[in-house]
Amino acid sequence: MLKAHPSLVRQWAWILACLLVWTLAGLAVAAPPAVPVSALQVAHDLAADGQLLRERRIPLMILYSRADCAWCERTRREFLLPLANDPASADRVLVRQINLDSDARLIDFAGRATTHRLFATAQHARLAPTLMFYASDGRQVAEPVVGFLLADFYAAYIERGIDTGLARLRDGQR
Repeated sequence: MLKAHPSLVRQWAWILACLLVWTLAGLAVAAPPAVPVSALQVAHDLAADGQLLRERRIPLMILYSRADCAWCERTRREFLLPLANDPASADRVLVRQINLDSDARLIDFAGRATTHRLFATAQHARLAPTLMFYASDGRQVAEPVVGFLLADFYAAYIERGIDTGLARLRDGQR
């Protein structure tokens, strides 16, 4: 059996230790930050949001959700939270959530008091998840995304809604 020289063993141990530290440091940097599921902002005052939409000339995307909806949770976690937390998205869309099964207070686009449940009913949002895209005055500017469609294409459906809304708002179309 061959015997390794002690200095060669130390060199290899040092190289392996450095590789381990380098790999662990790379994993720590590459790991995405944990985003709490509840981070999607629930709608409270759509009239105030409308002012922000006018200033930025961007659409509002509302997720109509239910508390017990696994597809809503997946939509939030995989698509909407990353979008809402991406600084580049601030110039493209504002994201809010309305709960179909909640009587939480809400100010609508016209400044009137209502509830999440009543507003969703007035908007004909019955299924969860549903995404709707609005201008600052509450008119819809893109086709809704109803249900959780194919996961492979869901991001494309969202982007199409945002892009359509942006084009209509920035070109002055109705």
